[in-house]
Amino acid sequence: MKREAVFERDEWRCVYCGEQFAAALLTIDHVQPQVRGGDGSGGNVVTACATCNLRKGHRRLAEFLLDEPAALVNFRQFARHVWPRHLRTLDEAITALHRRRDTGHGAPPSR
Repeated sequence: MKREAVFERDEWRCVYCGEQFAAALLTIDHVQPQVRGGDGSGGNVVTACATCNLRKGHRRLAEFLLDEPAALVNFRQFARHVWPRHLRTLDEAITALHRRRDTGHGAPPSR
């Protein structure tokens, strides 16, 4: 799917911060990264502003969204075209990360 078509579909809105931007300030984010088998299909790409995409960096989507609760709310509201299988994977990953953090296995070391 072409960049402009993704931006138009998502109403030039970053699915993470919820703000609308000019196309020059937007990027494409792959829900499932290409290095992990993701493709450029419409159900795997979303619009992200450059700032949010930089903050997300190389983290998995679930890790980023757990660290940024507002981004999770916005993603649920604005990423309407993401494949259902990706949303299921996201829900499963968030549940697993919550469990790890709650049991102390994902917590940073204390100093």
